[in-house]
Amino acid sequence: MSDKKYDVVVYGATGFTGQLVVEYLAKNYPTTNELRWAMAGRSQEKLEQIKQQYSVDDSIELVIADSENLDSLKQMVQSSRVILTTVGPYQLYGNELVELCANIGTDYVDLCGEPAWMHKMIAANQAAAKASGARIVFSCGFDSIPFDLGVYFLQQQAQEKFGHVFSRVKGRVRGMKGTFSGGTAASLKATMAAAHSDPEIMKVLLNPFSLAEGTQGPAQPHGNKPIFESEFNSWSAPFIMAAINTRNIHRSNFLLSHQYGDDFVYDEMMFTGPGEKGESMANAVAADKSLSSDKGPKPGEGPSKEEREAGFFDVIFHGSQDGDNLTVSVKGTMDPGYGTTSKMIAESAVSLVKDDLDVKGGMWTSAPAMGQKLIDRLVARAGMSFNVE
Repeated sequence: MSDKKYDVVVYGATGFTGQLVVEYLAKNYPTTNELRWAMAGRSQEKLEQIKQQYSVDDSIELVIADSENLDSLKQMVQSSRVILTTVGPYQLYGNELVELCANIGTDYVDLCGEPAWMHKMIAANQAAAKASGARIVFSCGFDSIPFDLGVYFLQQQAQEKFGHVFSRVKGRVRGMKGTFSGGTAASLKATMAAAHSDPEIMKVLLNPFSLAEGTQGPAQPHGNKPIFESEFNSWSAPFIMAAINTRNIHRSNFLLSHQYGDDFVYDEMMFTGPGEKGESMANAVAADKSLSSDKGPKPGEGPSKEEREAGFFDVIFHGSQDGDNLTVSVKGTMDPGYGTTSKMIAESAVSLVKDDLDVKGGMWTSAPAMGQKLIDRLVARAGMSFNVE
């Protein structure tokens, strides 16, 4: 057992998503006998309120930490094997935390959907993380676990069935009910503000291989206009999360030593159905800018428990090459941006603690870091499914 006091510290435990992580851990890992976890945030009073609200066991301790107090962050990082952080936008509140984890050797998981910031963090902290053994895993929520692991699952199945992976994969959201988080909206706004003030950031955002550490590949579909796809008999519209998911998946291919191939092509879109109705809906989705507007959700806001439990997502991944075709699906039984996201990041942290992962220090994505072992956890505990269609 590690000499660290905690296995996992939930940083941001009083925020909307942080509370859902606390609720999930309290239900599934209720005492420190199963997982030595703790709740962290700025306010002792708020932490105590959340602890009482979710009937958290007395053995779960509270840690006071604030992004503006470097000493408190350092003490938190030194005390735990894994830091699970929901405190975003990460480009505003995550720099010092990632640096501390990379230097001290503490594993880290977040919900980041900010590719320009991730690009910056990889460049700044990769060497330190490798030296210390810290496994820094970005994007452990709806962006990008279902997509990253979905492509990974498809390619494993293809290798087993056909003896080769697919050089062309299409990710398509077949169905989804739920709301994007206020944190996602805030991250998008912060990213666009940074890009407008710095042309170099815009270059990173426009490069599909921006997280692949200098490696390049073939031209990638833009996915920014509605199209009719005859193989699916459906119109497809741009998918808001594609900008981060596609980059994470190309990073996974890079980290997997190009297991998907040097010529790998991948895009994501959202089905809107056939005919005129499908076309009309695809155009409406393409024109929707509400997430980046002032009308979008605010940080700390989110759907009710009933709304979260009524949500779902259903994503397919279709590969084709040399006459071989295969489709797999990844599904979740709760609101993707909150209900299932809180389970995904929690189990990602637990996987780093409990699973025998053959992965060393560095800046990772979920597929090369945790792969099939995380898939197994999400199926067993998080209400997710991975199936061949």
